[in-house]
Formats: sequence, structure tokens, C-alpha cells
Amino acid sequence: MTDEKTIDIDGETYVLRHDGDGLQVGRRVDGDVTWLDTVADSLLPEDARSALDSGDTSNQALQTAVRGVLEAEVRRGG
Repeated sequence: MTDEKTIDIDGETYVLRHDGDGLQVGRRVDGDVTWLDTVADSLLPEDARSALDSGDTSNQALQTAVRGVLEAEVRRGG
């Protein structure tokens, strides 16, 4: 995945992009993206990595992985 993709999670829209060896998850605010976290590709399940590579943001494995990233951000106080 080379371009930014959007994904809808629980009624909210997030931005995904591949950055080196990781998945960056962010949120668009006033036209700019605030990047919340980066997760190493190796931590994602194979199904999520495949969906990410193909741009299939409706894939359940990818959505579950992004939910995990968002939950970790909330627990850290982000």
C-alpha cells in the first residue's frame, strides 16, 4: 500500500498508510492528518496484511487490527 486509505471503524473515519515496515493509523482533522500510532507489519495477522496490501479496508481482520491500535491509543491516554 503506497497511498493513504480511509477506513471506517465504529462510525469514525481513520486514515491508513504504509510507512517503511509499519502501518500508520491517523485521523484527519481540519484537512490535516494527525498520526496516532505506527504498528510493525510483523504484528499484524496475515489476513490483515493481505487486505492492507490489496487496499481492502472492509476486511474484518484489518478492521480488528485497526481497532486494536485505536484501543491501545485510548489506554495510553491519546
